Amino acid sequence: MSGLENPPTELQRSRRNLIRIGAILASAIIAKATSATADDGRDDSDEDRDKDGHKHHPDKHFHCFLKGTTVRTAESDRKIEDLAVGDLLPTIFGGISPIQWIGRYRFKRSDPTKPWVKDVVPIRVARSALGPDIPRTDLYVTQHHALLIDGLLVAAGNLINGTTITRYDASELDELEFFHIKLELHDVIYAEGALCETLVNVDENAVNFADYLREYGPSTAEAAPCAPLIRYGYRRGEIKSCLRSAISPWIDRRQDVDIIRDKLDARGIALWRQSELVS
Repeated sequence: MSGLENPPTELQRSRRNLIRIGAILASAIIAKATSATADDGRDDSDEDRDKDGHKHHPDKHFHCFLKGTTVRTAESDRKIEDLAVGDLLPTIFGGISPIQWIGRYRFKRSDPTKPWVKDVVPIRVARSALGPDIPRTDLYVTQHHALLIDGLLVAAGNLINGTTITRYDASELDELEFFHIKLELHDVIYAEGALCETLVNVDENAVNFADYLREYGPSTAEAAPCAPLIRYGYRRGEIKSCLRSAISPWIDRRQDVDIIRDKLDARGIALWRQSELVS
């Protein structure tokens, strides 16, 4: 918050979280009403598909960077799609580490006139959302992808604040391509200057999963995260989190993820006010 003036008061924070709860509930009601018009709420034409035409299943959580994301290597900053196995990356916990594998996910809308499935579109973390020039330009990651903040790994989808951290609708794109980096051990790397996790466990839904399987064989155990991983889930968990923040001026029962989101929310408001003054 250094250098930012007029952060929101506790009561303003409470009001914003109550508004957020109302928006979540309204969205749930609309989604339920929409689903009642079809067998399962989605026609086949509504499904996002990978490059081979297979349907994307939103319950399959994938953690990735959107194509075009710049990653810091031991030599220079490079686009993630230009990286290769063996490239060396500076990490937070393991020093310089070589890339073991790069997973790819590609989705295409079968009907460009319809919106993307919510779970497919990335989260946009705007420039300076996490700190001065962190990230140094807008960062796009999937909602389950974790960022290292205050020593904790927090899913990007749990940090949405409506100002500097938002869901990107990608309406102008008919195809979304994502990449993720597997090191020998789970770690944290620099993406657009922000601290972002590497791949914990290889996902068989990746386009090039067969390449990993041929090289390393099937995974036999769940990898241990390099830092405490916290998330509150989605919808129901988000409502509970916002409620804890809403009542915090009187009874503070907030969890770590709530406090981090509230801090970034306050920063987002301050940055927005700052931009309004400049304009």
